[in-house]
Amino acid sequence: MARKGATKIREVAPDPIYGNRVVSKLINRSMFDGKKSVAQKEIYTAFEIIKEKSGEDPEKVFEGALENIKPTMEVRPRRVG
Repeated sequence: MARKGATKIREVAPDPIYGNRVVSKLINRSMFDGKKSVAQKEIYTAFEIIKEKSGEDPEKVFEGALENIKPTMEVRPRRVG
């Protein structure tokens, strides 16, 4: 049995430009070898391209993309037999 107690779950800090935790999670997931500044440049460049091509807020486009890929129904396991 552990004596120190439960560890605290650290919350992800929001990203510096948009102040959004989901964008920060995207940056963290796209990071290679701990190079966060490179990942930030790539994500922010992609957001600028979205802004230029669609003319919409890139944060709203990203949230819409997340809504499109989320499952609409929860699938629960069911034992047969």
